[in-house]
Amino acid sequence: MAFYDWLLSVGLMPRKSLTLGPIDVPDAYLSALARGLLDGDGTISVFTHRPTRARYPDYLYERLWVFFLSASVSHIEWLRARLRGRYGVDGYVERIVRKKRRDLYRLKFGKSESIKLLGNLYEDPTAPRLERK
Repeated sequence: MAFYDWLLSVGLMPRKSLTLGPIDVPDAYLSALARGLLDGDGTISVFTHRPTRARYPDYLYERLWVFFLSASVSHIEWLRARLRGRYGVDGYVERIVRKKRRDLYRLKFGKSESIKLLGNLYEDPTAPRLERK
C-alpha cells in the first residue's frame, strides 16, 4: 500500500488515460520513465520512403519517427517540455480527432530528433526495455 500511495503522490493514478498530467520524476529517472511510456503507449517507426516515384524512381530514403500517445494533452505537453529540457529535442504535438470518442494527442519526433532521443533513452544497454521496441 505504501508503494501505491507513493505512485499517487508523484502524479500517477488509476485510469490515467484522460487525467494524467505532470509526473514528479527527477532527471536521473527521466530516461527510465520515458522508456516505459514509449514501451506502453508509444511507437518507434522505421520505413523506406519513396516520395517522388514518377519523377525519381530510384530516390528513396529511410524514415524514423518516435511517437508518444496519450488522451491527456497536459501529460503530452509536460513530456515534451521535460524531453526538450533534458535532451534538447522539441518534437511537436498532433491532435488526433476521433468520431464519437475522445481526442488523442501524439508527441512526434522526426528522424534527427528521434536519433538523438533514442540515443539518450537507450544509452545504457542494461537498462530495462521491451526488446521488440
